[in-house]
Amino acid sequence: MTGPPRSGASPSKDRFSFYAAMSVVVANMIGTGVFTSLGFQLVDIQSGFVLLMLWVVGGITAFCGALSYAELGSALPRSGGEYVFLSRIYHPAAGFTSGWVSATVGFAAPTALAAITFGTYLSSVFPTLSPSWLAAGLVVLLSLVHASTRRNSSLFQRVFTTVKVLLIVGFCLAAIALVREPQSVGVVPAGGGSAGASSGVLSGAFAVALIFVSYAYSGWNAATYLTSELEEPQRVLPWVLGGGTLIVMVLYVALNFVFLYSTPIEEMVGRLEVGYIAAGHIFGPRGADIMGVTLSLLLISTVSAMVLAGPRVLHAIGEDYPTFRFLSRKNAQDVPAVAVYTQTGVTLLFIATSSFERILVFAGFTMGLNTLLATLGVFVLRWREPDLPRPYRTWGYPVTPLVFLALTGWTLVYLLIDRPLEAGLGLGLVVVGLLIYAVAGRNGARETGGAP
Repeated sequence: MTGPPRSGASPSKDRFSFYAAMSVVVANMIGTGVFTSLGFQLVDIQSGFVLLMLWVVGGITAFCGALSYAELGSALPRSGGEYVFLSRIYHPAAGFTSGWVSATVGFAAPTALAAITFGTYLSSVFPTLSPSWLAAGLVVLLSLVHASTRRNSSLFQRVFTTVKVLLIVGFCLAAIALVREPQSVGVVPAGGGSAGASSGVLSGAFAVALIFVSYAYSGWNAATYLTSELEEPQRVLPWVLGGGTLIVMVLYVALNFVFLYSTPIEEMVGRLEVGYIAAGHIFGPRGADIMGVTLSLLLISTVSAMVLAGPRVLHAIGEDYPTFRFLSRKNAQDVPAVAVYTQTGVTLLFIATSSFERILVFAGFTMGLNTLLATLGVFVLRWREPDLPRPYRTWGYPVTPLVFLALTGWTLVYLLIDRPLEAGLGLGLVVVGLLIYAVAGRNGARETGGAP
C-alpha cells in the first residue's frame, strides 16, 4: 500500500478530495449513536469497564470491516458500496436486495434517526419547537445542497465535519477540567479480576448492546458509495476507511468516558439525550442549553454525509435496471439529483411514522447482515477470481475479515434471540427486496449486474 495522499495535492473540481472523503466517513459515524445509545445500554449494563469495552470492541470490528472493504473497493471501483460488491461476488439478485436495504434502512432510516436527534436536542433548549418539523426541515435543506453541485457538497461536508471534531475534543477536555462531582467510572474490571470481565463482555446483554454500538460505528464504509467520484480511489480508500474509523474510535471512547465521568448513571438510564444531560452536570443549566444547541449542530454533518452518500446506491440501481431508470438522471452539474430527492422522500416517511429505538435495532440488524455478506465476499472473490487486479489487499488477511465476521455474526445471532420482532422485520425487508428484483429483473439488468 502506498502512502497517504499528499495534503498539498490540488483537488479536482469534478471529484471528491481525500479530505472530503474522510469527512464523509467520519461524519457518517459520529452522529446519532454515540449521543443516544448509552442510555439504552445502561438499562442492562452498568459497569464502566464493560461499557467502555463495548466501544473498543465495536471500533475494532469496524476497523477490520473497513480494511476488508478497502480491498473490495479497490478491486471493484464503482460507486454503490454493497450493491456493487454483492452483485459481482454472488448474484445480481443479492446486489439488488442489498441496494434496496441500503436505500431504505441503510441510509434513509439512519438519516431520519440523526435528524430526529437533532430536533430532540434543539427542542430541549427551545421547547416550543417541534422535533419532527426540525428534523424534516434539516433533511430538506441538506437535500437541496447535495442535489446542486459537488463543490457545494464537498465544501459543506468538510467545514461541518471539521467543526464537529474540534467541538467534541473541546467538550471532552472541558468536561475533565470543569466537572464538579466526578463519578467513578471503573476503567478496569470490578475487583480487577478477569472472571468478572469475561462474564460481562461475553454476556447476552453485551451482544445486544453491541448492536447499538455497531449502529454508532455504521458509516465506516461510506466512502465506498462514492468510489468512482473520488480522486485516485484505489489508492486513497484504505487510508480513508481505516484512518477515519480509528479517529472515530478514539473520539467515541473519550465521549463515553466523559458521559460516565460527569453524570450519575441513574440519570441517564433509558434516556435519549445523554449528551444534553451530561452537559448540565459539566457546565450547569445555562451551559447545558448552549451544549444542547452545540450537540444538535454536530448532527448536521451526520445528516449531510448520509444525504450525500446514500443516493449513489439508488443512482447505480437506476443505471442497471430499466424499471428504475428515472433514478439515474443527473442534473447539469452531473449530480444524481433525482436519487437525492427520492431518498429524501423515504427519510421523511421514517421521520413521520417510526419510533426511535425500533428504527435503531431494526436498522442495526439489517445493515449488519449487509456488511457480513460483503466482508465474506473478500474470501469468495479471492477464490472465484484470483487473477482480478487488487491494488490493495486487506492488511492482516485472513485474520482481520474473520474478526469482523465473528463479532458481527455473534451479535446478529443474539439479536435474533433477544429482539425477534425487529430482526424479523429486517429479514422481511430482505424478502421484499428479492420480490422487487423478481419483477424488475424481467425487464433485464445491465450486463455488468452492478460490477464496474
